[in-house]
Amino acid sequence: MIVGKSSLLVAIAAAGLGLGGARAALPVGASAPQFTTEAALGGKEFTFTLAEALKKGPVVLYFYPKAFTKGCTVEAHNFSDATDQFASLGATVIGMSNDDIDTLKKFSVLECRNKFAVAADQGGHVMKQYDAVMQGRTDVADRISYVIAPDGTVIYYFASMSPDGHVQNTLNAIERWKAAAHK
Repeated sequence: MIVGKSSLLVAIAAAGLGLGGARAALPVGASAPQFTTEAALGGKEFTFTLAEALKKGPVVLYFYPKAFTKGCTVEAHNFSDATDQFASLGATVIGMSNDDIDTLKKFSVLECRNKFAVAADQGGHVMKQYDAVMQGRTDVADRISYVIAPDGTVIYYFASMSPDGHVQNTLNAIERWKAAAHK
């Protein structure tokens, strides 16, 4: 059975959005804003382009407030532990904060454990496009995770200041998307 795009989005949304205190987020079905930015993986700097990553499969774009803080370190460890699961589903994981690239080079080694990239959103332009700005702190991202389908559509988001749940919820969303897309 071929599932239409709108039916697929409704099915994924109906499977449960975790909104743990989110103030704003791009809605399911929205077009994910395209961006290119500096990123780091394993301490090495490179240019990350969302459009290029989407050619390989879905992308988990997660925003976090600040590298090397307690919750952000826990979240990075959780994503690094699940990197192989995301890869087996054809998904790319990229974390994003308003930290500078030199900080993120260190963070990518120490806390992301060389498993996935983190991107520098200097000036907070991307977090503003994704409605991921922390309320009352325009220079800091809220903790929110998006799953973006290869066609550039937001198919899921999870927002919670707790680092718990982001990995499992985004993994589940990708699994549901893959199952629905292959019916």
